[in-house]
Amino acid sequence: MRTTPLAACALVLLSSAAYTSQLAAQSGSPKIFTDFTLIDGSGGPAVRNAWMVVQDGRVTSVGDDSRTHSPVPAERISLAGKTVIPGLINAHGHINDATRDLRVYAAYGVTTVFSLGGETAPTFAARESQSVASLNRARVFVSGPVLTPRTPEEARTQVAGVAAQKVDFVKIRVDDNLGTTQKMPPEVYRAVIEEAHRLGLRVAVHLFYLSDAKAVLDAGADLIAHSVRDLDVDAQVIAALKAKGICLSPTLMREVSTFVYEGTPDFFSDPLFLAYSDTQQVNTLRQPARQQAMRGSASAQRYKVALEVASRNVKKLFDAGIPIAMGTDTGPAGRFQGYFELMELELMVKAGLTPAQALAAATGVAARCMKVDRDLGTLTAGKWADFVVLDADPTADIRNVKRISSVWIAGNKVVR
Repeated sequence: MRTTPLAACALVLLSSAAYTSQLAAQSGSPKIFTDFTLIDGSGGPAVRNAWMVVQDGRVTSVGDDSRTHSPVPAERISLAGKTVIPGLINAHGHINDATRDLRVYAAYGVTTVFSLGGETAPTFAARESQSVASLNRARVFVSGPVLTPRTPEEARTQVAGVAAQKVDFVKIRVDDNLGTTQKMPPEVYRAVIEEAHRLGLRVAVHLFYLSDAKAVLDAGADLIAHSVRDLDVDAQVIAALKAKGICLSPTLMREVSTFVYEGTPDFFSDPLFLAYSDTQQVNTLRQPARQQAMRGSASAQRYKVALEVASRNVKKLFDAGIPIAMGTDTGPAGRFQGYFELMELELMVKAGLTPAQALAAATGVAARCMKVDRDLGTLTAGKWADFVVLDADPTADIRNVKRISSVWIAGNKVVR
């Protein structure tokens, strides 16, 4: 059978398309994402009709005109009508089951988690294996065991132990859990901080009281891992945070988790929540006896008040120029990973931040606070291509962070 010129042309086009598709599917071949609105995490204005080129897991170029920056062959992916934001960074979470938890976080668009205590060997292994272009689950940074020394000598020994594990942060608690436990003495946490700094490690501090915030800042703490929750912050603590360039992670949803299950919360009927939540936990929290116990809990009522104080302090600190890094303390029972991060952004807006400011606290600002901004936090050339595709603009309504179309890590689409 004779092939006509038109048929021959069609065969050439089909062969070319198949060849291009085959090359694009190979490891390291570029992807070009087109036709979306970009919020890049830098705090600048949104870019309309944007494009982004990704190769070897990283952004190679990004802008508003793809005509002069389109490598061929490449896989072209249209995101028409969508909004793209950097993957969210949780500055204070916890990983229990690395395989499950890192996929759940990723399903909700949380692509990086700083696990501040309690990680086991599989989580350390996950941290070691994440700098690859094939990654398709959330990144994790680790702290190892939360330190509980009783003397300065024990403090130095325990810091040496986690340093040997090559942790990213040292974590301590300076809190009496509403008067029910003994608080770590100043001479002990000072020894922890001094030894950690001597070994080149940063220290994240769990606290509740304003007086402790002042004391640990004076001792050299590197991250305040919860909001001050007993009193409004004052000029002294603001000055100390500013002088030392220290960030604060509010973890407002941590307070919510202490009282919200006195009834059945509205989010238990949200399909997005139910899609990835632990069914056994949900069923336990629905039990009438469990809810009645929470209604009668004095600590739950105290934490309700603490949430109000913490929310005021978020706004006051933000207005004073203190960097706020979104965090949630998710991981323990009743603190649902991934979904609570999206609710945390809503609470930050309720506290007085704009949607754009809250989003920055979970992207570019969080990356700078946690010192991973060389690779993460913004969608700019050279950084990992970790991003979330949304059906609507979250700077118009922060609740749009829940309208997730897809999640990409190192340019790989996450299975959701």
